[in-house]
Amino acid sequence: MASAALPILVSDGGLSRYLDEIRKFPMLEPQQEYMLAKRWREHGDRDAAHQLVTSHLRLVAKIAMGYRGYGLPIGEVVSEGNVGLMQAVKRFEPEKGFRLATYAMWWIRASIQEYILRSWSLVKMGTTANQKKLFFNLRKAKSSISALEEGDLRPDQVKTIATKLGVTETDVVDMNRRLGGDASLNAQLREDEGSSEWQDWLVDDSDSQETRLAESQELDNRRSALSGALTVLNDRERRIFEARRLADDPLTLEELSGEFGVSRERVRQIEVRAFEKVQAAVRRNVAEIEAHA
Repeated sequence: MASAALPILVSDGGLSRYLDEIRKFPMLEPQQEYMLAKRWREHGDRDAAHQLVTSHLRLVAKIAMGYRGYGLPIGEVVSEGNVGLMQAVKRFEPEKGFRLATYAMWWIRASIQEYILRSWSLVKMGTTANQKKLFFNLRKAKSSISALEEGDLRPDQVKTIATKLGVTETDVVDMNRRLGGDASLNAQLREDEGSSEWQDWLVDDSDSQETRLAESQELDNRRSALSGALTVLNDRERRIFEARRLADDPLTLEELSGEFGVSRERVRQIEVRAFEKVQAAVRRNVAEIEAHA
């Protein structure tokens, strides 16, 4: 999209230099932003698009910093956020009356979160919307009740977090243990000499390799089907569907009505229609994938 290359954050060590570099790009006044967006949208002006992107690189960096606790290279997190920013610029409609930053924040977060979900093995399989919400909000929820110590949560803490995030208590316990990091299987259960090791108490009650492979293939089929199904939606339908049905923190009808300049009821109608179209397309795609499997 852009007519010139963007600054690149090569490693965590180069973060200060990268931040200094992106601060050199000027912030845009509302009228400047509007005119640049019009030039890009109506005339495909790549220089205009480049200015829109570079003027918001600081926004990407700020959002990306909020995801540093997941142990992934900050350079890659920023890069994924920049991809989301470019998608936002590509779809931005200045006539709607809101600033690009307001619109872009959703795309930036969505792009970063999808990257994190792809990168963390613990959430590669069967992740529901509620589990994704738990994954990204568990640390914050623990902090709010001062549950900062390592190890398992107390039953009352588990119950509080499960209720707050709308997930099961089992989900909270499992996710907390997974996010707690890997423990050595040779660690002793007690400090006294001769104590049993953790691995002595492990029981493999997981599904067989064949079962896991079958479930993995089914999940891949359904993901492929959903990805293909989204192509049946136009830009507005897809934006509303993803913001209402796929986002970790769904937008309200009120927020989307302001974004698109239509009534809340109209947004609801578009959401329902989009869901029906996606549902029908998923069924067709799944059937086609399984037929050729």
